[in-house]
Amino acid sequence: MTMYSILVVDDEPNYLVVLSELLKDEGFEVFTASDGAAGLKIVEAVDLDIVVTDMQMPGMNGLQLLYKVKEKNHDLPVVVITAFAEVDKAVQAMRAGAFNYLAKPFSNDELIITLKKAAQHYSLIRENSRLRDEIKGKSGFGGMVGKNPKMLQVYQLIEKVAPTHASVLITGESGTGKELVAKAIHVNSPRESRPFIAVNCAALSENLLESELFGHEKGAFTGAVVMRKGRFELADTGTIFLDEVGEIPLALQSKLLRILQEKTFERVGGGKTIEVDVRIISASNKDLREEVAAGRFREDLFYRLNVIPINLPALRDRMDDMQPLAEYFLEKYRKELVKPKLQISADALKLLLKLPWEGNIRELENTIERAAILCSNDIIEADDVHPDIQYAEEPSPLGQEIDLRLMFPDDAGLNDVLYVIEKKMLTQALSDTDYVQARAAEKLGITKSLLQYKMKKYRLKKRR
Repeated sequence: MTMYSILVVDDEPNYLVVLSELLKDEGFEVFTASDGAAGLKIVEAVDLDIVVTDMQMPGMNGLQLLYKVKEKNHDLPVVVITAFAEVDKAVQAMRAGAFNYLAKPFSNDELIITLKKAAQHYSLIRENSRLRDEIKGKSGFGGMVGKNPKMLQVYQLIEKVAPTHASVLITGESGTGKELVAKAIHVNSPRESRPFIAVNCAALSENLLESELFGHEKGAFTGAVVMRKGRFELADTGTIFLDEVGEIPLALQSKLLRILQEKTFERVGGGKTIEVDVRIISASNKDLREEVAAGRFREDLFYRLNVIPINLPALRDRMDDMQPLAEYFLEKYRKELVKPKLQISADALKLLLKLPWEGNIRELENTIERAAILCSNDIIEADDVHPDIQYAEEPSPLGQEIDLRLMFPDDAGLNDVLYVIEKKMLTQALSDTDYVQARAAEKLGITKSLLQYKMKKYRLKKRR
């Protein structure tokens, strides 16, 4: 078990010895003090998990010590021991922030259970605080890395919008870090100590999504054997992050709109109206304006969600951030894989700058994790970064066979030419393979995931 550090303050020497031995036997690391002033010095010098103090002591009494401890560390739990008749003092102590009080006589079991609860409570507080610090970030802003001008604009928007209650819609390709932005907004807001609840709206069917978001009553449907609170209830007073919000079916969109307008809803199968105070941050890699135009997304809901829009750039549009991003992930995997000497070669870094990164930051992290595991001598080389890449030793004769002047007008721009050729090649490959994507990708010499991305880019629908 975890060894918790505990300070016991009591002016009775015999009681101090007895209590100290009992707690040591239970696995606690015990510090003792015979008065409040001495106890306070230990609070300042030792990283404690709990303070236990007697109420009646000469000089500084238990209540005064409690106030002093709370001034120095508001979260450190204090358990006060009182005489049976000191109920008013116990009430005062609880109001002043004591974790609990124990009235004499109490059993050893009662004491141990109370102290373990106090220590576990403090452990959770410290973990939450650590996570908030991590999200706030020790590099970059909000845990995000990079100084590209587009990212600096994102950081500025986060700083402006975080202190407000406004709804935020984060857009950007898959893997650009939309949830990280949502967390950064939450932890820099007045709601930072309240829940942050994330829901992937694309991962669930319509019925499951409704139950997940709004909860259900017992017996609402087959399998609903108990009442279950939904994510909106769990996020009350905090923030809910709706990832892939464009995937929410129209039937549920009206219920979501009602929460935004009235802050009320009912559980599935229930008639009781529930009120919640929740900030909604949503994200989409779809263009929601196009979804509205196509009739798949409610226009009124779009405007409610899109009060503050934040667009995240793709990795290929911020390649000047590649080196700090690579170093950030290297440091992460130095620790996780216990490879303190892990480095990346100059050639590998050059290759990172040439790759298309259709999966953005997520793909980059996966690439570096894989390379960190597979590399020899703790140095990531180009082959570790992208083992499947083909290097052409000689220039392709294809360029000599094509006379672009015969195919395109003289004033054709590079982007127009590339667009036309790429779309035609994709369409031809899909047609030749009867839209079997794996075969089409092989024919084109690209991965299936890259083919799917390009089909989306050129709006090439899968054949029904």
